Amino acid sequence: MKTFNLTDPGEGLTEAEIVRWLVAEGDEVKINDIVVEVETSKSLVELPIPWAGRVDALLVPEGETVDVGTPLIRIDDGSGPEPAAAPAGTTESVEQKREPNLVGYGPTEGATKRRARRTREVDEGAAKAHDQVEDSFDGQRSASRPVDEPAPLHAVRAQASGEPLPRPGQPAAQQHPSVVAANKVLAKPPLRKFAKEQGVDLSEVTGTGPGGVIRRVDVDAYLEARTAAASAPASSASQHRHPGLEAKREPIKGVRKATAAAMVSSAFTAPHASEWVTLDVTESMELLERIRRRREFREVKVSPLLLVAKAVCLALRRTPEMNTSWDEDAQEIVFHGHVNLGIAAATPRGLLVPNIPDAANMELLELAYALNEVTERAKQGRTQPSELSGGTFTITNVGPFGIDSGTPILNPGEAGILALGQIARRPWVVGEGADEKIVPRWVTTLAISFDHRLMDGEGGSLFLADVARILGDPGQALLF
Repeated sequence: MKTFNLTDPGEGLTEAEIVRWLVAEGDEVKINDIVVEVETSKSLVELPIPWAGRVDALLVPEGETVDVGTPLIRIDDGSGPEPAAAPAGTTESVEQKREPNLVGYGPTEGATKRRARRTREVDEGAAKAHDQVEDSFDGQRSASRPVDEPAPLHAVRAQASGEPLPRPGQPAAQQHPSVVAANKVLAKPPLRKFAKEQGVDLSEVTGTGPGGVIRRVDVDAYLEARTAAASAPASSASQHRHPGLEAKREPIKGVRKATAAAMVSSAFTAPHASEWVTLDVTESMELLERIRRRREFREVKVSPLLLVAKAVCLALRRTPEMNTSWDEDAQEIVFHGHVNLGIAAATPRGLLVPNIPDAANMELLELAYALNEVTERAKQGRTQPSELSGGTFTITNVGPFGIDSGTPILNPGEAGILALGQIARRPWVVGEGADEKIVPRWVTTLAISFDHRLMDGEGGSLFLADVARILGDPGQALLF
C-alpha cells in the first residue's frame, strides 16, 4: 500500500486546491497516470501517480486547499499494508525506506527525532537559598536561623467577615444590581480574542459557565442570534433584488490570492507614472485585413493585438529602458537582452499573465501563433508556472470590454505595461488647410504605465509615441 502526498508542483509553492479527481476509488491506475488536478496560486497542474495498482482511497475531497506534504491518495500496489510506525528508539524507525516522488526522494520518516526534554532538576542548594531569602522577611525568625529549623507557630484568633450566611430554608439574598454591573467579564484570553475578531462585546453575552464564566458556546449562541436578527429584514428585501446580487463570501485563494499580493506589491513598491495617446489606426486595420487574406495566416487568429505586440517589440529597441528591472539588493538596473512579452489574459480563474519568450526576434506569423497559444492555454487553465515568470514587458487588452483605456498596474519586476483600448469608428480630422475635413476613422487609445525609477517622462513619451507612430502608419516599421 502506497500513500501519495501533495508535492510541490514548482516555484516553491506551499499549498494547492484539489480541483478535480480524475480517478475513483476502485479504479486501476498505471505509473504516471494523471489522477488529480490541483490549482496553485499560479496555474492548474495535473499530478501523475508514481505507482501502479488500485485506488484504495481518496483522502482529500474536491474543493479543499491543503498544504504541500498532505496525503492525497492511497494506492494498493500489492505490497501489503503500509508498515506501522516503529517504536521510538528502535533501529527500524531510523532506517525506514525512502519513497520516490515527483521531485526526487521524499524525506526519511523518523530520520529526525525530537530530543527528549531534560527533566527539570531542582537544585537543592538553590532551594535552600530561596527559603533563606524568603524567611529573611519573616519577623518571627532570626536572620541567623538555620535553613532546616522550623519556624514557631503562633495562634491567630478567627474573625467573622462578609455577609451572614442564610439560615436553613431561607433563600440566599440576591446580589445587588450595582454589584453585578461592577463585576468584570469572566472569560479566558483565547475566547476574548475570538470575540474581538467577531466584533462581539462580551459584556452583552450571558455566561453559562461556573460563576458566570463565558464559554465558547455562549459566544456562538450570541453570534447565531445576531446573524438571525440581521438576516430577517434582508430576506424580505432580497425578494426585490436581482438574483446576481445576493450577499455571499468567497475564500481568497489560488490565482485571486496571488494576483492580489502581486498588485499590492507592485503598486506600493514601484512608483507608477502613466501617459495616454489617442490615434487613428485605420491603416493598421486595413493592413490587418490584407494579412488575414494571406494563405500562411489562414490557420491562425489575427487580431489588432498582433500588430500592437509587434509595434511594442520594435519600439523597445529604441527605448530599452522600458525593458528593464530594478534590482534593489544589488542597487542596479537590469537591462534585459531579450523581450519576454507578457499578455494579460482574463480567465475564469482570474487574471493571468503568461509571456512569450524572445518575442522581439519572432516574425509576424510566428508571433501570431505564439499569441494564440498562450491566450488559449490561459483560458483553458493549462498555463504552466514557468510561463508566468520571467516576463520583461506586458500588454493588457481592455478593448474587447468596450473600454477606451485605463491606468494599468505594472506586473511586478517589469518597467512598463501598455493598455490597448477598444478600436471604434469615430469622427477624425484629416487633411490640412483647405483640404481639412472630418471623416469617420478607426480610432483607439493607448495608455502606458512605467516604473518612474527606471524611466523618466521623456523616455516613456518617446516609447509611447513610437508605438503610436507604427500603428498609425505601419510603413514606419521599416525605419525601426
